[in-house]
Amino acid sequence: MAVFVCASCGAALTARLSQVALPVHAHHSYGHELLPALMESGTYAVDPEPSGPPWRQWSEIGVDETEARGVFAPVPALSFGAPGAIVVAPGDTRGTVLIPERCDGYCMGLDGRDGPNLACAQCGRTVATRIDDCSLWQAVWFDPQAVRRLPTEGPGHRTVDWETLVDERQDAPPIEPPGVWSPRWEAAVGAALAHLLAASAGTPVAVPHGLLADTFGRALDALLPPGPPVRNVVLAGPGLPDPDRAVSDIALVPRHPQTGTSWQPSATVDTVPLAADVWMHLAFQHDRLPVPATGGMPEGVFRDDPLPMHPWGAFRPDARAFLHTLARLPAVRRPWLRRIYDRVSNHPYARPF
Repeated sequence: MAVFVCASCGAALTARLSQVALPVHAHHSYGHELLPALMESGTYAVDPEPSGPPWRQWSEIGVDETEARGVFAPVPALSFGAPGAIVVAPGDTRGTVLIPERCDGYCMGLDGRDGPNLACAQCGRTVATRIDDCSLWQAVWFDPQAVRRLPTEGPGHRTVDWETLVDERQDAPPIEPPGVWSPRWEAAVGAALAHLLAASAGTPVAVPHGLLADTFGRALDALLPPGPPVRNVVLAGPGLPDPDRAVSDIALVPRHPQTGTSWQPSATVDTVPLAADVWMHLAFQHDRLPVPATGGMPEGVFRDDPLPMHPWGAFRPDARAFLHTLARLPAVRRPWLRRIYDRVSNHPYARPF
C-alpha cells in the first residue's frame, strides 16, 4: 500500500492505494457518453510509456530510435515526456484543487487539452490532470515528476493467486444496457487480436463456436487468408485443461489484473494474453445456473426475469487498441503482418473494426 504526496511540500494527494496492472483500455475513448472511472477505488496503476509533451512526428524520428522505444511500425506521433504517469480513480484524490484556466473540454467535462489541471491545495504546485469528459474514462493522472510514492503501514492488499481468481470469477459482461457491446471487451479483444495474429504466422486459424467466435472469429476471417485452418484457438488457464501441443493450439490465457503477467501453461504452446475479467466470462459463464443450486420455485410461482440482452450489431474490436498493441510487437516487421497493420491504419473503421 502507498500514498502519493506532493514532491514540493509533502502534502498527501491520495488515499492509501494498492498497485494493479494498467487496464488495456486506459488510453482509449468510446462513443459519446459519460464513462465510469477507469480505476477501481483503492487502486492505482503506472503507465510505463512516456506521456505528454513534447511530441514528435513519426517522420522526425529514426527507425533505431523508435525501435529502442519498443515501437516497430509507424504511429502518428510519439511522446517524449516523462514515463511513469500514475492513474487513480477521481474519488481517491486528496488535497487537490482545480486550476480554473485549464478546465476546458470537448463536451461535458474536462479532457486535459490545456495540460495538467489539478494543483496541490497546500503549495499550489501543478500535480495532475483530471479527465471526465464524455467518451473518456474518468481518471486522475498524476505527473510522475510532481509526486512521490510513500509506502504506508498497516494491512495491504495481497496479490491474489490464480486459483483464488477463478474461485471469485469476477468477470465483465460482454453486453451492457441498453444492448451495446462493452467497451472493455472491445479494447481487450482488440489488444489480444494483435497478439493472436502474430501467433498465427499468417495462416488460417479455427475458433470455437459461441462467444469466442462472435468476438474473435469475424476479425480473423477478415484479416487472415481463406483456407482450411492450420491452428486452433483454445481457452487455457487456471481451472481449464492444458492445451494440446499436438494439435497446434494457440492458447488464450488470462492476464493477471494485479501483476499484469500472463498465465503460463505447462505445455509449450503459443499464448495470447487477454484481460482476466473478459477471459473469466469466456471460460466459465456457461457454468452459471439460471435457477438456485438448491431448492426450486414454489408451485404456482413463475419466473419473470428479463430476457438476456442481445447486442444491436456485430462485435467490433477496438481498432486503436489493436493498432497500439500491434505497433509494439516486433513481429509487425514481417511483411504480411505489416500489410495488415497498414491496411487497418489507413481504414480503421472498415470491416471488421
